[in-house]
Amino acid sequence: MSLKVAIVGMGGIGNAHAGCYVNDPLSEIVAVCDIIKERADAAAEKYGCPAFYNVKSMLKSGIKIDCASMCTAGTENGGDHYKPTMELLNARIPTLGEKPISNEVSKAKRMVALAKKKRVRYAIDLNHRFTPAARLAREWVDKGRLGRLHIINMTMWINNANETSPHFHIRALHPHSLDVMRYFCGDVASVQAFFLRGKTMDGKQRKCWSNLQMNLLFKNGVVGHLTGSYDAGGSFGLERCEVTGSKGRFVLEEACEDLTFYDRANTQRESYHHLGGMTNFGETFASRIHTWLEQNKTKAAPSKIDGSGADALKVQTIIEAAIESWEKKKVIDL
Repeated sequence: MSLKVAIVGMGGIGNAHAGCYVNDPLSEIVAVCDIIKERADAAAEKYGCPAFYNVKSMLKSGIKIDCASMCTAGTENGGDHYKPTMELLNARIPTLGEKPISNEVSKAKRMVALAKKKRVRYAIDLNHRFTPAARLAREWVDKGRLGRLHIINMTMWINNANETSPHFHIRALHPHSLDVMRYFCGDVASVQAFFLRGKTMDGKQRKCWSNLQMNLLFKNGVVGHLTGSYDAGGSFGLERCEVTGSKGRFVLEEACEDLTFYDRANTQRESYHHLGGMTNFGETFASRIHTWLEQNKTKAAPSKIDGSGADALKVQTIIEAAIESWEKKKVIDL
């Protein structure tokens, strides 16, 4: 029997979630919600379900909801998540939020704390880790194939002209990159960051901090580096992750497209192209949402949720530490 799903926030991302739910045999969309009436009504017609204009009215309707997607946006793409997420969690509805979990750490902490108190499954769409290539690379790490981990280098960049706030770039994009780094190397102990306001291709000065370089010291001793930009991407690609250990290293290109293992003891390489049939980044949404549905179907313990709210909170803490590092010109210990 399929899970009954509600989607809150019917902009581009909300409709992307909806497309995944429609095509997944584990789910059925039973409600859509948006504070913009026209959006909610259009989505209701498209997906054949009732429209609501706030979460409270959706909850009062009596519609059975097994789980929900929270796809609101707001300031820095995370400003509108808090209130409707708290309403869903208070109603004990398992919720998959969009990233960033919030652009305010204090609110992120309250959401995670409420989910824990209510014993509700709470996850975030940190979809870059939900690829066959990332899963295999993590398996190599867990089985010790790389030996003792030493270094991680991560690059993530896209063309984005958004100038709505000084730190839109790091808060909106880098929950993904930092989650990937944590996925392979664990929790972070210290952060040092440098920012640059770049220029557009036609030479205009950027208003936001559109480029960054970040150094990270992980609690297990691994040293890492993140390169990020809103002034790159395009023909440069989207992302690249390299993890190096005492016995070997892997390079993961474009989230899912190419994975290569290099053995330190010889020149042999083990390479995978489109592992598991996943060919591009767009397919990661369906993979992530399917895992979310599976974990709800099997009633996974909230503490076992993959890509959890707690994971996203840790990432957001790193982001705010990076901003503090730049502003205070110092290394920040977490």
